[in-house]
Amino acid sequence: MAASDQKRERFAAASNEDVLETLHSRVEGLSSAEATARLTQYGPNRITRAKQQSQLKIFLKNFISLMAILLWVSGLIAMLTGTPELGIAIWLVNIINGCFSFWQEFQAKKATDSLMAMLPTYTQVYRDGQLQQVDATQIVPGDVFELQAGNAIPVDARLLEATSVQVDQSALTGESVPESKFVKYDPGEGEFAESNLVYAGTSIGAGTAKAVAIATGMNTEFGQIASLTQQQTKSASPLQRELNRLTKQISLIAIGIGLAFFIAAIFFVHYPAAKAFIFALGMIVAFIPEGLLPTVTLSLAQGVQRMAKKHALVKDLNSVETLGETTVICSDKTGTLTQNQMTVNHIWTRDKTFTISGEGYVANGKVKKDGQVITYRDDSDLNKLITVAALNNDTTVEQDEAGTPKILGTPTEAALVIVAQKAGFDVAAAVAAAPRLKEFPFDSERKRMSTVHQHDAHTLSICAKGSLSDTLSQCTTIADDGKIRPLTDDDRRAIDAANRHYAVQGLRSLAVAYREIPAAADQAAQVDALTIETAEQDLTFLGLTIMADPPRPEIYDAIEKCHHANIKIIMVTGDSTLTAKSIAVKIGLTSDKARVVTGTELDAMSEADLQEALRGEIIFARVAPEQKYKIVSTLQKNGEIVASTGDGVNDAPALKKADIGVAMGVTGTDVAKDAADMILTDDNFASIVSAIEEGRTVYANIQKFLTYILTSNMPEAFPSILFLFSRGLIPLPMTVMQILTVDLGTDMLPALGLGAEKAEPGIMHQPPRKRTAHLMNKHVLWTAFAWYGLIASLISTGAYFFVNVQNGWPSVPLAASGTVYARATTLVLGAIVFSQIANALNCRTKTVSVMRFGIFSNHRIWFGILFEIALFAFLAYTPGVQALFNTTAITAADWLFLFIIPIPIFLIEELRKYLVRRMAKTIN
Repeated sequence: MAASDQKRERFAAASNEDVLETLHSRVEGLSSAEATARLTQYGPNRITRAKQQSQLKIFLKNFISLMAILLWVSGLIAMLTGTPELGIAIWLVNIINGCFSFWQEFQAKKATDSLMAMLPTYTQVYRDGQLQQVDATQIVPGDVFELQAGNAIPVDARLLEATSVQVDQSALTGESVPESKFVKYDPGEGEFAESNLVYAGTSIGAGTAKAVAIATGMNTEFGQIASLTQQQTKSASPLQRELNRLTKQISLIAIGIGLAFFIAAIFFVHYPAAKAFIFALGMIVAFIPEGLLPTVTLSLAQGVQRMAKKHALVKDLNSVETLGETTVICSDKTGTLTQNQMTVNHIWTRDKTFTISGEGYVANGKVKKDGQVITYRDDSDLNKLITVAALNNDTTVEQDEAGTPKILGTPTEAALVIVAQKAGFDVAAAVAAAPRLKEFPFDSERKRMSTVHQHDAHTLSICAKGSLSDTLSQCTTIADDGKIRPLTDDDRRAIDAANRHYAVQGLRSLAVAYREIPAAADQAAQVDALTIETAEQDLTFLGLTIMADPPRPEIYDAIEKCHHANIKIIMVTGDSTLTAKSIAVKIGLTSDKARVVTGTELDAMSEADLQEALRGEIIFARVAPEQKYKIVSTLQKNGEIVASTGDGVNDAPALKKADIGVAMGVTGTDVAKDAADMILTDDNFASIVSAIEEGRTVYANIQKFLTYILTSNMPEAFPSILFLFSRGLIPLPMTVMQILTVDLGTDMLPALGLGAEKAEPGIMHQPPRKRTAHLMNKHVLWTAFAWYGLIASLISTGAYFFVNVQNGWPSVPLAASGTVYARATTLVLGAIVFSQIANALNCRTKTVSVMRFGIFSNHRIWFGILFEIALFAFLAYTPGVQALFNTTAITAADWLFLFIIPIPIFLIEELRKYLVRRMAKTIN
């Protein structure tokens, strides 16, 4: 037994007096002086977040990625080759990109911090013998404080007094059903099940209590789990690893080409070694896509913004793309797949079944019998059952300013309040007319709750509800069509059959019973003398209320999308096996042949057995949150990219271990949010699927603009190849500054437009890409260099000769300087720019016709096209700039030549895509 378990058991098993003595406290609480001294000793009652990196370190890390280092080196090379303006421009790109990345992540961090609100602000604490309102961070061990329905519990504490206390411990255990708590010690089953201990981070669903703090801050169970989570480190995201790989590839290609050109310059053109070296360095700079890093960053940032609109807050830019790789989602059930709003959908009595429409904690439905809408007045058995359920109830349902329902109590009792309202029953009036005289709270032994009410001047009513087996065992009569008669064996069999009928559908049943007794002359003494045993006997069975937590309406489409996308969904819940499987089958998550593994079975499984089990259809039920870690890590060993959801503190290790940790923004603890990569602001599974679709789109778009950016490298390098292989007879048709104009100027905005491209049809009908797949694959290289790039190279080289032909070539040598040379290089630059206009449109889709996709649907690309034409005109016609970029004004014929260039390039690619689609159709 762990030390913390022993400590908990010691406090739970001890008497109130012994607990207070151990804590050196009293029933009336600590004095202010004692509390101050203990605050100094134990520190504030707060969960310390993981040590955050300094803002300076976070800022600097944006400048030391492999791609950023490559740009720093490129800028240095440019300076060494005598083009300081080029080097400065490359460095400025790096600086701007780094600052932008930092700003994006800083904004995401601010948004995340705004969601972190776990511990309550104030608690009612006894100080100096008086009940005072104390800041929860100032509570110390030994403080005695009060709790009531709706309160968040600020510390680990031992109950001293408790009345009908129900505690929502889902933040710790993942179990959606509230735990009953009472002063008498019962060890219970499972972790944190002690009957008289309550824990920080959980909340009171119903009842009132007085408790003494036994642990605060990081010494609470909540804090200890948070501490373990903070010690875990997060590995690099797939995109970070892929960009590092891409940087190495590009570096090797650029250096390889530089070396080849260095050798060729010496042996073909007979350059001196020093001049050949400078020429080779220029080629290396030309082949490094300086615009790639800022384009990737901006594309990810756009993805983050689009996800935020879909209720997904991404904390780290690189996580956007990782979502697109996800192969498995480990999802909670309650609140994520379902609405976390318990709803009564049937009421069963001995001779009738009532159906109830509507979902959630709003009276938006009707009660029907045989298809006809009725109220409680239309059926005496229904009337009695609803009356008893309303009186035997400690929960109220309110609406906030936005009209959102808020329950003060337990979900089960809230469902009973709402079904009464749907039947037209006035709960408040009934409660006022039959005041409660006594209560016997629910406990885990008898699994019932009963209340005693003043029915009229001569009669007392005992109202009871609880589990079927434990309530029916106390019944001797049954209500049947308005009459009370003895309960027979046939009745018991019928009740049991009805219960089984609903149970196999994953529905929960709650039995309702009552008893009326004559009021004695000394009614106060009579009520005082009532015990559980004497009150809960000879009850009349009224019927069953059947309820369920309904699936979210959008969950069906979301799961279907996942199935089409070959993404496996594994439900991991603390609920029962029957409920878990029923919901999974109902929403299409699994077939009815899926294997259900309980937490106990999971603990007993070897790693090999679990790995094998995870390859098939599987559901995990009655699983503690900390067991998720084992599931996630085993899936990763199977080669899966795992997204895992969670809201409790015990979910945090699994969230951090997962490739994408997804925390709940509404119900999630701050520890879970801190550990996660993404926070759902609506706690909705469908938002995860939308985020995965966005992640896939982002990756596809990165490949699109990578193809687009690499395409221009080919026509940039082609003139130099001609220069070398002609042994210098063909002058260099492009200067290094013109090359940078394309890389950092004209290419940038259309590339960003590609980064904002909508998803191609069928993106969620493809399997997740394999881990062995890479951004720069054969298709990208072939398309960029051997197809788009080759066409652009021929056209841009043709532009150079087009000008020289107009000026007398081949009768005169090709111009190597002067006005004709400046015009020729300007037209070469223009030809590349206008070729890239067609390529920007072509890169929008892989096989779908851009005309069908909507040629004008991406306004950002067209804005980028207009910008690059304007920038080219600015470079060609602005004095001063012309000298720097070796450009000059061009003629009307030249402009006509340029505007014609995109048309054949675009149409040729449309023809290719048509042939590809036709071939695919023929094969299928």
